[in-house]
Amino acid sequence: MASTRIREARERDCADILRMIRVKPAGWKTECRGAGSGVVGAGEELAEYEQLSHQVKISEEALRADGFGENPFFHCLVAEVVPASGELQGQGIGTKIIKKVAEVALQKGCSQVRLAVLDWNKKAMDLYKSLGAQDLTEAEGWRSFRFEEEAMKEMAGC
Repeated sequence: MASTRIREARERDCADILRMIRVKPAGWKTECRGAGSGVVGAGEELAEYEQLSHQVKISEEALRADGFGENPFFHCLVAEVVPASGELQGQGIGTKIIKKVAEVALQKGCSQVRLAVLDWNKKAMDLYKSLGAQDLTEAEGWRSFRFEEEAMKEMAGC
């Protein structure tokens, strides 16, 4: 079984975090996706795995400012994985990561964790449901929306 250590991200991790968001490092196998959870660093990088590389617009500087500045917009955890022989899939890495997210969220006073999952990522959906998550699309009919920068500028009159 893989050895997994999950820790708080540090500002000096920003370059690696951005790389994991954008592209797959040389030598990593495409089929290794950690429990299929789509979690960054579990194998194939998030944008590439979700076929959304063209939407990545953040810079390392923005990650630093937004995550490690005076009023951070996000909280980041890093999973350091020393793989056992063979594939990472099925070794419980995704479960360990999501359980740590729940632990940190509770420590910070959160009453829920919301996740965005693409409709084709059945493994991730199955994992989250097995851990007690509700599929709000099924249960409540919620849909996710996003305003891109151009639409925001138009709304703001810029």
